[in-house]
Amino acid sequence: MRIILLKDVDKVGKKYEIKEVKNGYARNFLIPNGSAKPATKEAVIWLETQREIEEKKSEKELKKTQEVASTFDGQEIIIPVKIGKERDQLFESITAQKISEKLKELGLEIKKNQIELPEPIKELGEYPVKIKFEHNLEAEIKVIVVVETKI
Repeated sequence: MRIILLKDVDKVGKKYEIKEVKNGYARNFLIPNGSAKPATKEAVIWLETQREIEEKKSEKELKKTQEVASTFDGQEIIIPVKIGKERDQLFESITAQKISEKLKELGLEIKKNQIELPEPIKELGEYPVKIKFEHNLEAEIKVIVVVETKI
């Protein structure tokens, strides 16, 4: 039986694909679950319009993501930290979570899993850090770790 998948289905296919599956699997599982519908002529026409809608939506999301990525690219964030008696010995390491919080303070919303930091920063200095976005876009910011000054 030919069906149109309405969702991603493991070991069958992705959303909006037309697939050939066994009649029993389609009638007893996929169609009742709302995961698929029979591929009639009307359904195939509906599928084409859905694909066009998804494509336009995807293009809008890509443009929006590109704009967001360009605002981040080249940004510098300064993170003041306390140090020990030995110069460059930090009392805390700078993690993706800390960078995410600092960006949030600046009004830039980024999740810690979007920040690509191979290992926590444990020394003073400047570090390039990549931020990953949807659609395989990236931006690079500069994290500057400085000594916290007392007021």
